[in-house]
Amino acid sequence: MNNDIEKTLYSAEEIKAAAHRLGMQLTEDYRDKRPILISVLKGAILWTVDVMKEMDIMAEVDFIDVSSYHGGLASTGEIQLIHDLSADVAGRNVIIMEDIIDTGRTLKFLIDLLNERHAKDIKVCTLLDKPEGRVVEAKADYVGFQLPKEFVVGYGLDYKEFYRNLPYVGVLKPEVYENDN
Repeated sequence: MNNDIEKTLYSAEEIKAAAHRLGMQLTEDYRDKRPILISVLKGAILWTVDVMKEMDIMAEVDFIDVSSYHGGLASTGEIQLIHDLSADVAGRNVIIMEDIIDTGRTLKFLIDLLNERHAKDIKVCTLLDKPEGRVVEAKADYVGFQLPKEFVVGYGLDYKEFYRNLPYVGVLKPEVYENDN
């Protein structure tokens, strides 16, 4: 797998430091609020776990699985709800835990869904924010790193379900995917 990576953008150590920084900030911002963290599967699971470990507050966690990439390089624009939440978010402080915000479509879909379900407050904590990719308005409240316009894998992010287990975020070599377009 490592041979398929052109360059490392964010090392395991840098990611750990970002998780610590944001975990401490969330601790301050949500003290005595008992938020529910909603981890967006599959990509955000590692980020969610690492940030949660840095939080010193009572917090619940739940999972939702939505997809707009369907294994490819770019968002299809069509959001599919694959696995819904088990918790009721009505009246709750919600923190959406994302791996990457690119086009913004998935995030907008999630925020609209949670608003329909009467969440009290919705904030977003993302590992990566790629503003250049936006096609709809979407904003993260807590950001690990600003991402340049690159196709990245690792630390939960995948290409065709692979590379998620890399401990860092790296740019995938174009020859790995260029014949798939």
